[in-house]
Amino acid sequence: MRTRLPRAERERQMLATAHSLFAERGYAEVTMDEVAAAVGVTKPLLYNYFGNKERLYAACMAPAAEALADAIVAAVRSSGTPAEALSSAIHAFFAFLDADREGWRVLFDETLPARVAEYRERLAALVMAELDAAVEPLTFAVLGAAEALGRWWLRTEAMPAATAADLLIRTLEPGLRTS
Repeated sequence: MRTRLPRAERERQMLATAHSLFAERGYAEVTMDEVAAAVGVTKPLLYNYFGNKERLYAACMAPAAEALADAIVAAVRSSGTPAEALSSAIHAFFAFLDADREGWRVLFDETLPARVAEYRERLAALVMAELDAAVEPLTFAVLGAAEALGRWWLRTEAMPAATAADLLIRTLEPGLRTS
């Protein structure tokens, strides 16, 4: 006889399974049927909890998005100069990437560009709130460069994450120097 799980526990189970599938194969390649089968529930139950695939994905994305944003904002807040903020933020980004590879893959899934762009804009807004609004273009450039280098690093792991962060910092830092 099958036992019923409490709603919160069943939801955690669904999210954990969906998160792993999305991280492994990407949003576009995962179906609600597959998630339901992997969890061992019916597809209607999965829809009852999350409404649709995009909302399930957003629920999977939220914890990692919050963790990354919190880490970067904390790093920027603890910095004194723009160069220190850049260095701290990039190190926080790569530390997150190294610690939660699945979370990063879900956050920066290229098969769901609208959600990624929305997250990227939110992250940039959080960082800019800690800095001067004049750095908006630079913030987007740094986030784009960090994302691109992060993808390369995940694919190759040719160096430690901290070394990749330092490489990006050395590349970008001259642009922050004032004359």
